[in-house]
Amino acid sequence: MSHIIHVAVGVLIDDKHCVLLARRLKGTHLEGFWEFPGGKVEPKETVKMALDRELREELGIKVDKTSPLLIISHDYGEKQVLLDVHRVEAWLGEPFGAEGQPIAWVDAQSLGDFQVPEANAEIMARVAELLNAN
Repeated sequence: MSHIIHVAVGVLIDDKHCVLLARRLKGTHLEGFWEFPGGKVEPKETVKMALDRELREELGIKVDKTSPLLIISHDYGEKQVLLDVHRVEAWLGEPFGAEGQPIAWVDAQSLGDFQVPEANAEIMARVAELLNAN
């Protein structure tokens, strides 16, 4: 049986009701797809600690406040992931592609224009609800 990779995922929504997506870099699993930023929860880390570390590394921001949004299990065949998705309600700094990856602030009407990994489909649906509620 394969090891399940626990991933902390951040959903950032700005004051214009747009959500931040980042494009996976060449040479990574599912390269070229768009995703919500985040990464693997390391041993002895909480999800909040992992999210803060990953978003600092990927976006150059410090997470200030989060709330749980949903948990998704997905089997890609070659790897299984458990996505622990949190809404990042407050952060310090201006997000940018700190690892050279393109980022985009996307409104509800444009979400469907971005190709995301299968595991992110449920997150996209939940984010669309959040964006359309505002």
